Amino acid sequence: MFKALRFSKTPPVISSARTCRAMGNRTARENAVDSFNSAEQHGVMNDRAAGAVMGALIGEALGVGPHWYYDLGEMRRDYGEWITGYTDPRPDRYHAGLKAGQRSQPGFILALLLRSTVEKGGYDETDFCRRLDEELFPLLDGTPVSGPGGYTSQSIREAWRRRVREGKSWTETGGHADTTEAAERALVLAARYAGNPAKVAESVSRNCLLTQADESIVAMTTAYCCVLALLVRGEKLDAAISGKLMGLVKGGELPFHAVTSGNLGPPRPGDPDPPRAGRFSSPDALLSPSCMARAAFDPDIAIEPAWKVSLVYGMPCAIYHQLPAAYYLAARFRDDFEQAVLHALNGGGQNQARCMLTGALVGGQVGLSGIPARFLDGLEDSENLTALAKRLSAQASGEE
Repeated sequence: MFKALRFSKTPPVISSARTCRAMGNRTARENAVDSFNSAEQHGVMNDRAAGAVMGALIGEALGVGPHWYYDLGEMRRDYGEWITGYTDPRPDRYHAGLKAGQRSQPGFILALLLRSTVEKGGYDETDFCRRLDEELFPLLDGTPVSGPGGYTSQSIREAWRRRVREGKSWTETGGHADTTEAAERALVLAARYAGNPAKVAESVSRNCLLTQADESIVAMTTAYCCVLALLVRGEKLDAAISGKLMGLVKGGELPFHAVTSGNLGPPRPGDPDPPRAGRFSSPDALLSPSCMARAAFDPDIAIEPAWKVSLVYGMPCAIYHQLPAAYYLAARFRDDFEQAVLHALNGGGQNQARCMLTGALVGGQVGLSGIPARFLDGLEDSENLTALAKRLSAQASGEE
């Protein structure tokens, strides 16, 4: 089993007598301007962190109605040529009984982690696992068609069996599903620790291991959350983002094994093999986002209409189909939340996960203030969820 990663590095704290003297020589007006700018930056980052969380919750609820249609003709017959918002699931589909704007199980679990993190002031694995034991698992029976939302994913079913039927500890519950359930919830931790890449990687990888133990899945989940954290900090989802992530690898902030030199060049003769202990075997999961961003802006590459990205990268549930599509849509529509999530939704297949992951990435770029009000207004329990997202974002910038 892949072991949880441990990190000791934290962002450096700049503090020196020289710096203090320089600050002391500045005028009161200069200090006031800097204080205002710092507060403004915190406010913008808070808006993006809250936008990432709410973007995911909106994406999840959008997917409840037309979830898992692999026959696009059937989906169009049931919902029309273009789905524009929340819809009721049909009585013979996965989430039958829910209503437009309600959450299914991925949203239920995301909200569990959100509440736990807010109430504990940070990621408390013991508390989150207790909530799963007490608030989710009693509602499951180990079969797919059960639990909140009417459907339970493979990774959660496996964790339930190992935890409830076999009595295993939470260090033994991770299974081998190659899907996105961990990324769908752990994005909360990317928003919470956006200012600390090492903490993002450490907390996300640990959280992923609760339900999914395959190293490649943990690596891709962690990479997605590291990308989201950079967006919350104000970086762009463009061709340069992978270089920024690799810079964090070289600086020891992210736990990925890499032998290349700068700009992914070959290692120099005599360079030692970097240490592998506590590191993912490859940095490739960090390199993908730039490729998708390049595709989104390359005039020689046309995916039209954009929802057909699901056909290019694949409609199924596996994370290696889902992340490329989410990266592409979030780069192409980085200033337009509505277009991003609706193209994710109308691509069919596992459109709920695609919509969640895309919604978080674009919400992390446009911020809560950039999400159209109709998506917030139509989401069940939106007021309470938004309040939690705002509290999480305040904690992320040290304001609470």
